[in-house]
Amino acid sequence: MYSVDLSKPDGRKLTLYSQRPISAPASAPSPDSQPTNPNPHLRWHPLRGEWVAYASFRQNRPFLPPPEYNPLAVTTDPANPTELPEGDYEVAVFDNRFPSLSLASTEPAAMHIDTAPATGHCEVVVFTQQPTAALHSLGAARIDLLLQVWADRTRRAAETGAIRYVLPFENRGAEVGVTLHHPHGQIYAYPFVPPVPERMLQNEARYFAEHGSSLLCDMARTELEDGRRVVYSNEHAVAFVPACARYPYEVWVMPITPAASFAALSDAQRAGLALAVQAVLLKYEHLWQRPFPYLMAWYQAPTDGLPHPETQLHAQFYPPYRTRDRLKYLAGTEIGAGMFAMDVLPEEKAKELQMVAIDLDQPT
Repeated sequence: MYSVDLSKPDGRKLTLYSQRPISAPASAPSPDSQPTNPNPHLRWHPLRGEWVAYASFRQNRPFLPPPEYNPLAVTTDPANPTELPEGDYEVAVFDNRFPSLSLASTEPAAMHIDTAPATGHCEVVVFTQQPTAALHSLGAARIDLLLQVWADRTRRAAETGAIRYVLPFENRGAEVGVTLHHPHGQIYAYPFVPPVPERMLQNEARYFAEHGSSLLCDMARTELEDGRRVVYSNEHAVAFVPACARYPYEVWVMPITPAASFAALSDAQRAGLALAVQAVLLKYEHLWQRPFPYLMAWYQAPTDGLPHPETQLHAQFYPPYRTRDRLKYLAGTEIGAGMFAMDVLPEEKAKELQMVAIDLDQPT
C-alpha cells in the first residue's frame, strides 16, 4: 500500500492511498480556506453511565447539497469547491470539517454534571473517485485496500496517545441518514471505549476466561458446522446471519481464525475477508434489485497497547428492512429498553440471502 499526506488550506489533513505509487497532487483542496475551529465537549449521563458528545457547531454543516453540487466531486473549477484533488489514487481520508470529537477540544464550562473535552478524531473515508459507484461494485481488491487503510488510520490514531477505540463504519443510503451519494464512510476515534464495544469486550473477556478461546471464533466455527445461517464462506473468512440477530438480514463478517484488529490480519485473512464483505454487499444488492441501505460497523481491539486475545475483528451489517415493502424502524422497547423484538427468524432471512446468486471476484 502507498500513501501521500497533504494539508488542506483550512488546516485539515488529507491522506491519499493506492495499491500503486502515487504522484503527490499540487494542492489539497477544501470547500473553505477558513478553519472551523471545532470545540465539542462531553457530558456524563448519570443514569446511563455513559458520555454524550455535544457539538452544536455541526448545525452549520450542509445537510443536502444542491443537485448540481457534490462537495466530494473531483474538479478544478474554483466555483465548485471540493474535498478531493485530482490524481491517480484510489482511497482518500480527510478530517471531518464538522467533527463530534476533536483532538483540539478544550475544557468545557463546569456544570452540575461531569463534563470533559470531547478529545477524539473524526475522519471521512472516500472509497473511490467515481461519484456514482458503490462499495460492492469496486471489487475485492479495493475492499482489501480499504482494510489496510483502516489499519493505518487505527495505528495513527493510537499514536496520538489520546485514543482508546477506533470504529470505522459506512452508512449507505438516505434511509440511514446519508446526505451524499459519493461512496464513503467515516472513522470515529474515541478517548474511551464506547458502551456497545465495551459491553462486547466484557462478554468476550468473560468467555475467554472460562473457555480459553475467542467467543466470536467459536461462534464462527459453530455456524460453519451448522450451515443454516451461513451466507458466504471461504478458507479464511465467513459471513453469517447470527442466531441472535436483532435485525432482519443482519450479517456478521469475520476471519475464521483469531485476528483482534485490522493490523493483525495476515495477507490471506485480509483477502478472504474482502471477498466475504463483497459477497454480502452483492447479495444485499441483488436481493432487493435496488441500492440497498445499510450500516456497516467494524469492531476491533482497543488501542490501549495491551494484547486482546479475547476479541475478534468483525463487521456487523444492519439493514433497515423488516419486510419487502416496509422499512424497519426501532420500536419503543428497542429505543427505550434496549431489548429488540423480532418478528422474523434469522434462519428465514439467511435462507433468502443464500438463494441470491452473485458473481464474486476470483482471487488472483
